[in-house]
Amino acid sequence: MNSLLTKYRLKSPIAWGLAIAFSSSLLVGCNNQTPTDTGTAPSPDAPSADGDSLKLGALLPVTGDLSSIGANMPEAVKLAIDEINACGGVNGQPVTLVTEDSQTDPTAGGAAMTKLAEVDRVAGVVGAFASSVSGAAVGIAAQNKVMLISPGSTSPVFTDQAKNGEFNGYWARTAPPDTYQAQALAALAEKQGFENVSTVVINNDYGVGFEQQFVGAFEKSGGKLANKEQPVRYDPKAATLDSEAAAAFANNPDAVAAVLYAETGSILLQAAYKQGLSDGVTVLLTDGVYSEDFVEQVGKTADDQYILEGALGTVPGADGQALDAFTTKWNEKTGKDVTAFVPHSWDATVLLMLAAEAAKANTGEGIQSKIREIANAPGTEVSDPCEAIALVRDGEDINYQGASGNVDIDENGDVVGSYDVWTVKADGTTEVIDKVSPTE
Repeated sequence: MNSLLTKYRLKSPIAWGLAIAFSSSLLVGCNNQTPTDTGTAPSPDAPSADGDSLKLGALLPVTGDLSSIGANMPEAVKLAIDEINACGGVNGQPVTLVTEDSQTDPTAGGAAMTKLAEVDRVAGVVGAFASSVSGAAVGIAAQNKVMLISPGSTSPVFTDQAKNGEFNGYWARTAPPDTYQAQALAALAEKQGFENVSTVVINNDYGVGFEQQFVGAFEKSGGKLANKEQPVRYDPKAATLDSEAAAAFANNPDAVAAVLYAETGSILLQAAYKQGLSDGVTVLLTDGVYSEDFVEQVGKTADDQYILEGALGTVPGADGQALDAFTTKWNEKTGKDVTAFVPHSWDATVLLMLAAEAAKANTGEGIQSKIREIANAPGTEVSDPCEAIALVRDGEDINYQGASGNVDIDENGDVVGSYDVWTVKADGTTEVIDKVSPTE
């Protein structure tokens, strides 16, 4: 079956007026923000996580460096909650949702997570997306016994921390860690015949973790890292990125593996072009910039060609049993195409609700105790959320099959996914052209 990502056409973020208003509300402390109501109307004395109603949070990037990808994620969360509420809710009560904008910023995201946990008293949160924001949020979530499921934080750091018992089981993700995607990108580089590759990455958990995994996998396949001794890691708050661009494209590499965020990454690649460094060099990209908005941000050459034409990249695919049904529902409800990580956001939300129902408790502790049980075998394989929750209500064991994949969550909160290869076409659009698997 062709991946749904062949249909992905990322749209522009929501209107700037709304984004600015949303961002401003967080900067003044978030305390005046009204929760998004997907069940009964919330009030200042709405039931807490230990009351009768399940309350969930969303911590996703409506603004900031990842907003071009993140704008649709809150809609997927709300759609999943609407679906479950339409078939009886969780533990006999409608589910409510509080949505926060992470701003793709660890400080803002940490503050928003504190609000969700300590003021709103949610039982579970879908988020964050940026690994740096999840890094700021997960400790707060675990301390407050709030189950955090990320639809896209892919840094391998979380696997290591989970192995060390730092999260007490209050962390999971529906997108696979970059342990696998970095291997997939290395396999793509090898498949393309690139022997000499440089790297440039954003200096955070996502970028550095990806870089380290990529270097190991590419060298294992026989490739050479042109800048291994002097890796280029850029500060997203730097005034200019000219020197970083020059360092990344130096020494005539066959390709540059660029692990970027959209707004800052576009500046770096523009700088490389303006210095005449990118001619004849293939840029290898990742999920963080899988957006036609990013192609536009990088811009065009003097002869009106897209600078990124011919660039290649990898992105976690979506190939779950529920994908077709979810796509139809999403198209009907939103009038939009399914974009990257939207199926992963849907699945994260559904998992939280199924786990609460299985635990017969609308608490973070309850969700944490059942999340792997409803996501993994044994149990009846089921992909429709309403059918799944009906089986759980009847006391049956289930193995939820998602839209993004089978979402088999391991003891570290990880899943294994598939990867699509995408390219930038002459007209500035992106197209999935192949699949690639992580190396063993």
